[in-house]
Amino acid sequence: MTGVFEHVRLICFDLDDTLWPCHPVIHAAEVECYAWLDRQAPRLTACYTPEQLREHRIALGHARPDIAHDLTEVRLRSLETLLAEHGYNVDLAHAASDVFRAARNRVTPYAEVIGALAELRPRYTLVSVTNGNSQIEHTPLRASFDHSLTAAEVGAAKPDPAIFQVASQRSGIPLDAFLHVGDDPLRDVQAARDLGLTTVWVNREANDWPDPLPRADLEVADINRLVERMIG
Repeated sequence: MTGVFEHVRLICFDLDDTLWPCHPVIHAAEVECYAWLDRQAPRLTACYTPEQLREHRIALGHARPDIAHDLTEVRLRSLETLLAEHGYNVDLAHAASDVFRAARNRVTPYAEVIGALAELRPRYTLVSVTNGNSQIEHTPLRASFDHSLTAAEVGAAKPDPAIFQVASQRSGIPLDAFLHVGDDPLRDVQAARDLGLTTVWVNREANDWPDPLPRADLEVADINRLVERMIG
């Protein structure tokens, strides 16, 4: 390891679309949850398509910035409101959320991820940081990290700096020894850079970097390329 990465003691990783593909998992979870609702609350599904339920959640998140960072809470509140309007016990919202979250955790990491993290972990403290509501302890990466943080837990979503600051507090490692790895130019790269962190952009789809944001310190197509740079 040379140059810009010599100071690194801790590597924090975004999850969705960095370590596993997000859209297929969310889609499957939504389908499973809607099918459950169709059985348990048919008056609701007779009035709301999956897309309309999503629109209701988004509108609620905009109306309630105090909980917008907590996707599970937004889902619960949205379902409670709609279920009550259609004459159902709001406890069904919690059961529906459990169905969704169980499916949400059925992620499939990109092929290189588990092995790459295993190579990095003996040399660095590894931390996952996510705006999403996957539960790392119920995924194939449950043994890959020293610490795992979510926006819901820390009370703010990236690009807010809180999740990085809590990672520093929990690990006991200062932010100036961090390297952050993520797929989102704003929520990952720029958010980390604003705190002075060294950054890596995971660009699996060969996308163009969005101007006028300053580029990440390193761009990689997968986590193996990061391992090559960090430990050879």
